[in-house]
Amino acid sequence: MHRLRVLLAVAEHGSFNRASAALGLTPSAVSQHIASLERGLGRPVAVRSTRGVTLTEAGRLLTETARTIDAELDRVRHRLDRLSAPRPRLTVATFTSGGRHLLPQALTTFVAAHPEVELTVLEAEPEEAVPMVRGGAADLALTYRFDGPLPSGASGASGAAGTGAAGVTWFPLLEDPLYAVLPPGHHLADRDGVEPAELAADRWVLGCLKTEAHLRRYAERAGFELRVAASTTDYFFAQTLVGAGVGVALIPHIGLAPAAGSAVIPLEPPRPARHIGVVTAHRPHPEPYTAALTDALSSGTAQDRPVR
Repeated sequence: MHRLRVLLAVAEHGSFNRASAALGLTPSAVSQHIASLERGLGRPVAVRSTRGVTLTEAGRLLTETARTIDAELDRVRHRLDRLSAPRPRLTVATFTSGGRHLLPQALTTFVAAHPEVELTVLEAEPEEAVPMVRGGAADLALTYRFDGPLPSGASGASGAAGTGAAGVTWFPLLEDPLYAVLPPGHHLADRDGVEPAELAADRWVLGCLKTEAHLRRYAERAGFELRVAASTTDYFFAQTLVGAGVGVALIPHIGLAPAAGSAVIPLEPPRPARHIGVVTAHRPHPEPYTAALTDALSSGTAQDRPVR
């Protein structure tokens, strides 16, 4: 396992020298560990050149396995630490709007059924939350993805649970469609539906880096330039700015709390959406408290589907 960790460092840093500095070893020691690994395997795992180190196919397979093993060892360490705790613990990571809108009802149900559990809730976006679950720092993450896979290797179809190569499981809860939020008196405020291209002449208020990336891709395909009036990391703040007449915004359903006088208009099909779900560590037998909270979230969101 130590040699695999050395290989991981080489893969992450792209050179033996940088890997040795990160590990606190000499470059010679790193070379010896890689050479020993190659002798035991019977084939090369890394090729050095003037541009750095390139992994062979065998090296890539080993690093993928090493990450999974390392993550499992981290989870075991966290579970061992919990054995000495006076009460069972459950740590939940959640993104902001999901924590505000979806988590409270599920936690109320969970706490009523399991008062013995000591709960910890941590705010984290998907790129932070998924590694937390993989490494054992969180038992469950309420998270989301747009059209692509979850960051850091989590995967699974949007309509069914799935297991990613990194040892985490995605359990889908609901789709969270995006809406156009328009300021008071906007000329499209009485429409039943709108396409983002119809707002090409408007300035935009951005409430999230991920919706910004989605909107920029759409603008590029539709042939218009995105003019940004304000950029925030909070949907509520973004909607306050819309209500003040600063611009228009694209907001997910569960993040909606528009300022007085602003209009919420559905986007025309095909409507872009966030896919909200639960990420847990993949195990042969689910942890009972993790499964109980996942069930509570699933039951709560079943009655919380947005109007299409």
